[in-house]
Amino acid sequence: MTVVRLPDGSERIFDHPVTVLDVASAIGPGLARAAIAGKINGKLTDVYSQIYGNSEVAIITEKDTEGLEIIRHSCAHLLAHAVKELFPEAQVTIGPVIDDGFYYDFFYKRSFTPEDLAAIEKRMFEISKRDLKIVRKVLERNEAINYFKQQGEHYKAQIIESIPGDQDLSLYSQGNFTDLCRGPHVPTTSKIKVFKLMKVAGAYWRGDSNNEMLQRIYGTAWINKDDQRNYLHRIEESEKRDHRKLGKKFNLFHTQDEAPGMVFWHPKGWMLWQQIEQYMRNILNQNGYQEIRTPLILDKELWVRSGHWENFRENMFTTNSDDRDFAIKPMNCPGHVQIFNQGLRSYRELPIRLAEFGSCHRNEASGALHGIMRVRAFTQDDAHIFCTEDQIQSEVVRFIDLLKTVYSDFGFKEILVKLSTRPKKRVGSETQWDESEAALAAALNEAKLEWEHQLGEGAFYGPKIEFSLKDCIGRVWQCGTLQLDFSMPERLGAEYVAEDNSRKVPVMLHRAILGSLERFIGILIENYAGALPLWLSPEQVVVLNISRAQIDYAQEVTTQLKQHGIRARLDLRNEKITFKIREHSLHKLPYQIIVGDEEVRTNMIAVRDRIGENLGQMTCQAFLERLKEEISLKL
Repeated sequence: MTVVRLPDGSERIFDHPVTVLDVASAIGPGLARAAIAGKINGKLTDVYSQIYGNSEVAIITEKDTEGLEIIRHSCAHLLAHAVKELFPEAQVTIGPVIDDGFYYDFFYKRSFTPEDLAAIEKRMFEISKRDLKIVRKVLERNEAINYFKQQGEHYKAQIIESIPGDQDLSLYSQGNFTDLCRGPHVPTTSKIKVFKLMKVAGAYWRGDSNNEMLQRIYGTAWINKDDQRNYLHRIEESEKRDHRKLGKKFNLFHTQDEAPGMVFWHPKGWMLWQQIEQYMRNILNQNGYQEIRTPLILDKELWVRSGHWENFRENMFTTNSDDRDFAIKPMNCPGHVQIFNQGLRSYRELPIRLAEFGSCHRNEASGALHGIMRVRAFTQDDAHIFCTEDQIQSEVVRFIDLLKTVYSDFGFKEILVKLSTRPKKRVGSETQWDESEAALAAALNEAKLEWEHQLGEGAFYGPKIEFSLKDCIGRVWQCGTLQLDFSMPERLGAEYVAEDNSRKVPVMLHRAILGSLERFIGILIENYAGALPLWLSPEQVVVLNISRAQIDYAQEVTTQLKQHGIRARLDLRNEKITFKIREHSLHKLPYQIIVGDEEVRTNMIAVRDRIGENLGQMTCQAFLERLKEEISLKL
């Protein structure tokens, strides 16, 4: 007898062995048709998987979060199947699920063309319509190796040979195509209906540049056509908003090979940077932070004691001088502890909040670099809060309130929150990790935030809360973090005098709101498609004359705006006014002031906004009041 307990608490009793699909059929034919996978005692399985003994069983459909991932995983196999039918000599390698889709890497004698991609996608739809049953079978390790070698799939054989141990391996077959995979997969190819191949790119076998170059075909798959249509629209918008293109168009910054992963800021871009830094500095001052500055290069021994040398060494730039090894700091925390350690601290001083716009360097892989979003040299709006254990929750809640205010001021209203727990590679005792994770969870609950666990994604020294913001086209960007650290202060000798005159180690909260300023600026550029809010715009107003007769008046207006702190520029070029208006409109300046003979005679100005609306004539003072109100409201 088999007793199956369902998620709603009800039970189904069977007097014979059953599969997940049998359970779905017993509940109803509609659920059986909708089932794409199952979950037996918490483990994802195929619908054909056997249920042994009394078990908790859930039926996975398209409506479940896991359902879309399983469809994408199965679509990667559909891609490989189509490639093998059209190009039998191609060898398949790996095909994982990624954000919004999947990819599969192939070895083939020539490059795939756009025409090939169209033919592959067409064949995928044909295979989907065949309604092929997807069947799992298990082979012993050596048997699996021999099978793929006989098929000419030498990369698959290498993958299996690299798997330690002698465990059996699962293979999935659909029609005449078989692939190595742990699954699960949808029950038939007809369950894969909405997909599109996106592009072909190069990728080294196993990510090693010493290995042969493979061809990576990217695709996307969705539950319905509306979701895919929205995604494709988002991709189209993302390409239009690419910060690298807009950075060049608006003359904000550039990168070049002589400084890979490092940014050359142009005057306009640096003005944008300064507005953000000044805003953050004011926010920090208002919230009890003390700004500091720490050295860029520190002795290796400090990094050994902090734990970074053991856990982060491969990402650090190093140098040597006077027979001493040094590292360029990849993060600011050890330096902040050194400042805390200067002088004996009392519990009465806590919490101490030390902030730094800290310049950091990390040796990111060259292939991972991306404009100013992923760089090797960056600046963090970093801060560390030294507090007692009793102060943890209040400090975390206070930080969350501050973060929400900052994001709202930059125009981001929707925040996603995750609590990342202990990774495999970590320092500190299990008791410390238990206490750390519990404290952050309690603080999130006190702040009444919706959040989810992210298992194993914490920093090596402590768990962390990750704050992600959603931009205007629905993309999610992880920016803010708060990490609770019981370990590093102890490793670096930080202590304070407690109320009972004993010496205690403070808790250290690592926190950032924007994260990397470079990356945050890239996010802002893409979110606003370059049309930054007035308070952030490097240039807020441009003053244009119609003819030489208005030069003096145009200069007078520009001077008056600058005297009131407005970032104004004067354009006296001997060009037609329509040409100048159009050019500045393309650069998305918030406001244009046009002065002609009528404006000079009446001591007025004519104003246009960035969307081309003519706001009519007004006095310069009235325009200033409009600007100041818009700036104060962060519009």
